[in-house]
Amino acid sequence: MSAAASGSSPGSPPGPPPNIVILTGAGVSAESGLSTFRDPDGIWQQVRIEDVATPEAFARDPARVHAFYNARRAQLPAAQPNAAHHALARLEREWPGAFLLVTQNVDDLHDRAGSHPLHMHGELRRVRCLACGARHGWDADLLTTTPCPACAAASLRPDIVWFGEMPMGMDRIGAALDGCGLFVSVGTSGNVYPAAGFVQEAAHAHTVELNLEPSAGSSLFRETHHGPATQVVPAFVERLLAEWTGAGGGGA
Repeated sequence: MSAAASGSSPGSPPGPPPNIVILTGAGVSAESGLSTFRDPDGIWQQVRIEDVATPEAFARDPARVHAFYNARRAQLPAAQPNAAHHALARLEREWPGAFLLVTQNVDDLHDRAGSHPLHMHGELRRVRCLACGARHGWDADLLTTTPCPACAAASLRPDIVWFGEMPMGMDRIGAALDGCGLFVSVGTSGNVYPAAGFVQEAAHAHTVELNLEPSAGSSLFRETHHGPATQVVPAFVERLLAEWTGAGGGGA
């Protein structure tokens, strides 16, 4: 986002910093070794969505669903936040305006990098009780017989938003999109709604796509940069902070 794009004349102060909304998808974690979903070798090429990622699947075969998420949860400790996660955490720390990081990812790499993301699709390291509604942090395997720490009912499920369910935090996300001056999408396919529609909700703002390759909605963005997340995201953050705060040249 340049001074010219923001409406300032060359050489003049850029003015009040815009409120920022960042959306991230599986592409931001791919370089940390976590599989994406929709690539040719992604997760949905290995298992059927209908078997592990719907309320109906859980009602039909909860043990299979638990096994799928137990395996994914067990992969998390070996994955580490990469340069893109750290750059976004730096942006959150140093940005002088309002900032919201929304992630479709259910891993905890943003959190471990120091960000405070809104996990719109839930989190692998959390569970929810269908009996009492309590949510708990969770690192161990989950079984059909595992009791809820709050009510002791064997009614725990992964705290994941499955297909057919409403994503989390939509009111907060909608308000942030309405009030943002800069919307940035990082590592998303552009195929999964409602997140794929955020760029249209933010059409009044400057919109930027940072992606390995053009997404399905790439033409909707005013500015695009394509390449590995560990390269394009730190470079974009560096330029943005240098322009608006004079804080370029630092590190995460």
